[in-house]
Amino acid sequence: MKLSGRTAIVTGAGSGMGKAIATLYAQEGAKVVVADVNHEAIESVVSEIKNSGGQAIGVVANVAKQEDVDNMVNTAVEEFGSLDILVNNAGIMDNFTPVGDVSDELWERVIAVNLTGPFKAARAAIKVMEEQEKGGVIINNASVGGLFGVRGGAPYIASKHGLVGLTKNMAATYGMHGNIRVNAIAPGGVNTNIQSTITAPHELGLKAIANTGTAPTGEPIQIARVALFLASDDSDFVNGDVIKVDGGWTAG
Repeated sequence: MKLSGRTAIVTGAGSGMGKAIATLYAQEGAKVVVADVNHEAIESVVSEIKNSGGQAIGVVANVAKQEDVDNMVNTAVEEFGSLDILVNNAGIMDNFTPVGDVSDELWERVIAVNLTGPFKAARAAIKVMEEQEKGGVIINNASVGGLFGVRGGAPYIASKHGLVGLTKNMAATYGMHGNIRVNAIAPGGVNTNIQSTITAPHELGLKAIANTGTAPTGEPIQIARVALFLASDDSDFVNGDVIKVDGGWTAG
């Protein structure tokens, strides 16, 4: 029970990597706030956790909206008494759209969810964690797209590079001079429903990503195990790191 007595918020927890992280955290003793935009998916995950003997509560939250973020954080504290772990997992893709064809709407929507959302959630969580003697842990689910140029389109890549930078900045301030550790995970190809959002991939974007080679496909639980390590005391001297979990896709 690596997370016994701790409270965790996981965004985008209705499916995929977020669901795997939320359920694994609950199995390891955490009280989990399951946050997502999909109410039905939330209820399903919460029921699954409770039926397995865990503790969870669901919150409908669009991380791009400050009021939803504030409600999410307040719910964790009011229901469970603390906020020890924040996993910024919610994210969307962009059909591999290159800059020349990116609309303002697409740019703003991807940045809002993938970068501004984690910023808003971290800002709210830090205010709680700073007041706790035990501090807290923030984990940002980035992407190998945050380390390279063509694992997505322009908005997605920019958002994930920004999230990596935000991770390092928070780690260098709140981790070095406080008691809040901040790290990121950079998954490669993972078998989740985010792939279904790639509805009309851009031809030029596909040509660019074709040059990166075939990505091995991982499963959500493989990302969740890394998220468990980063949330637990096993990683108590890990701060400001970005851990690639991509089956070796970017090793060559």
